[in-house]
This record gives sequence, structure tokens and C-alpha cells, in this order.
Amino acid sequence: MFEFDLQHTDGAARVGVFRTPHGDLQTPVFAPVGTAATVKALTPAQLHELGATLVLSNTYHLYLRPGDALVRDLGGLHQFMQWDGPMLTDSGGFQVFSLADTRKIDADGVTFKSHIDGSRHRFTPEKSIAIQENLGADIIMAFDECPPPLDRAYNEIALARTHAWAARCQAAKTRADQALFGIVQGGVFPDLRAASARYLVGLGFPGYAIGGLAVGETKAQMHATLEQVLPELPADKPRYLMGVGSPEDLVNGVARGVDIFDCVLPTRLARNHAAMTRTGRLNMKNAPFARDAGPVEAGCACYCCRNFTRAYVRHLVVADEILAAVLLSLHNIHLLLTLMREMRAAIEAKTFARYAEEFLRAYGTGKPGEGD
Repeated sequence: MFEFDLQHTDGAARVGVFRTPHGDLQTPVFAPVGTAATVKALTPAQLHELGATLVLSNTYHLYLRPGDALVRDLGGLHQFMQWDGPMLTDSGGFQVFSLADTRKIDADGVTFKSHIDGSRHRFTPEKSIAIQENLGADIIMAFDECPPPLDRAYNEIALARTHAWAARCQAAKTRADQALFGIVQGGVFPDLRAASARYLVGLGFPGYAIGGLAVGETKAQMHATLEQVLPELPADKPRYLMGVGSPEDLVNGVARGVDIFDCVLPTRLARNHAAMTRTGRLNMKNAPFARDAGPVEAGCACYCCRNFTRAYVRHLVVADEILAAVLLSLHNIHLLLTLMREMRAAIEAKTFARYAEEFLRAYGTGKPGEGD
């Protein structure tokens, strides 16, 4: 059911198909994030029109509100939010561990306070899997600990927990229609990352995620970690870089062999008046756009750029109109999904290295791997 068909390679970059119960995923693929069972400011129909094929939702947030049992009773997450394509849920680990002042970790799990009302809750590997089975996404994540990337002593402790919890997640899983991915941790320390990858590969997951990146390390450290970890993972299983979604990070990730990405960045930037473009970000609140009759990005084929001017988008931003977030979300996600299509085509044509170099030069970051 969860087969990964590796179809083309160009250097480390890969094109494949990951087959799920709700459809085939052409990889490399970017997943817009629908934290609370909605990609902010957009409808499922708009996501389909943009060409999105995978959507991510959040275990921690849906457990707290409206509750995973309610989602289950109403037909599961696909039915609940009316998304008929493949879905992924994270384990809740990152959100729980980000509650540094209100959570307590032990060998069995994590006790934490809700950010909504302060009520106390506990996640264990078994609890995380039970919640994700109630939600019913196609791809689910093992419960892990996401430690600070530069603290070696803490990473050693956290890695032992992550590995023990991964095995417990496997034992707790009961649904055959969900693919459980293990999560490689270990901060920026090559030996810890290698040990994590090898241990998880030994458990035999249908896919592997790389966690604990884009959380404080430099770009150079992230690239070095990917270059060290990805060759340790099976070529016939999908590789998922968690929480990464800027244009340059997508190109650099694909160049190193990543298949799946997700990030809140395109919609979060949209709600904060920023447009993603092929040459960097634009703050649409800036005064020079007030009389600008051009599109947000010249040559862009998204709904926003085909129909509206920078002047109009700036007016919406200044007037605090909801439509500003809608149009900029459409634009930002369109850009990232377009980049993924272009990269798949370049890999198939064996021109990916040139594509990546030209894109990153225009974006201002130099060749793949340069910059920090």
C-alpha cells in the first residue's frame, strides 16, 4: 500500500512516487500546513487549484481542540476538513517540547499544560499514536524529542528517549492504512545523527523524517547534517525534512536528496504582509507599492498576480482586510508548488544542477550549499 517508486535521479536529487490510500504523491513534494485542520486563509478547493497534493495537520492542536475522538466520530480528518488527498500528521512532539516552561519530560513521556487553558495533559508514544489513528492521516509520525540542536549533552539524553519511543510507537500502531515514519534526531552532531539513522533504519519504517533542523542552527550546519544523514537512509524509502519551507531551503534540500517538505512559512508570511518571490521577500506594506500597477511578482501565474496590482494588495494590507492574507497565501504557496514542479522536471531532464545554481544565484544565496 505504501510503496515508494524511485523513478529518476540527478546527482543526489530524486523524483519518485509515494503511494498512499488517498492518492499517489509525486516527489519531491511540498505540503502546506493546516495546523488546526485548515490551511489558514485558504479552502481545500483553492489548494487543489494550486496543485497541492499533500497537507499536514497538527496532532497536539487537534487533540486539544476540537479533540481527536470528535474528529474520529465525524469520519476522520479527511472528512472533517474536506480534503480528499493524502494527509500527514506530526506526532505533537515539537509542539509539546516547545512548551519549555510548562512541561516535564521523563522516560515514559511528557506532561504539559495546554496553551489554551492551562489544563494538564500527558503524551506518551502510545498516546500520540492513538491520537493520530483517531485523526486518520495517511502518514503519521513517531513521538520524538526535539532538543536544542547545539547542546551535545542534552542531545545524547534525548536521542536515547527518541529511539526507545520510536520502538514503542511501532508496537502501539494498529492501523495498516497509515504509514508510520521514524524521526532522525541528534542535533548538529554527525556521530549522533548517524547513530540515529542506523537505529531507525534497523526498525524498518516505511519512511524517515529528519527532525531538529531549522530550529537555531546555521544554514551551513543544516546542509552538512543533511549531507551526512541522507546517505544513511534507504534509497527506496521517502525522506522528509520537517518544518522547512523557504524557497532556497527547498532547492538546497532537494539537491541533497530530500523528498518531502512542510512548513507554515508561506501562510505565516502572508498574514504578516510578506510575499515570497524568486528573488527574495517583499513587504507589501511598504510605501513604494502604493501606486505600483505591476503584479506582486512579474511572470507569476497565480490568481493574485494574474488579477491584482501591488497597489491593490498594499491597500488591502494597510486597510487590514482579510483578502490580503488570502491573496498573499495563494501567491506564496503557488510559488513553492511551482518550484517543486520545476525541480521534478529538471531532475527528469538531468539539468537539476544548472537549475539549482541559477535559482540560488537569482535568489541571492550563491551555489547550492553556500551561505550560512
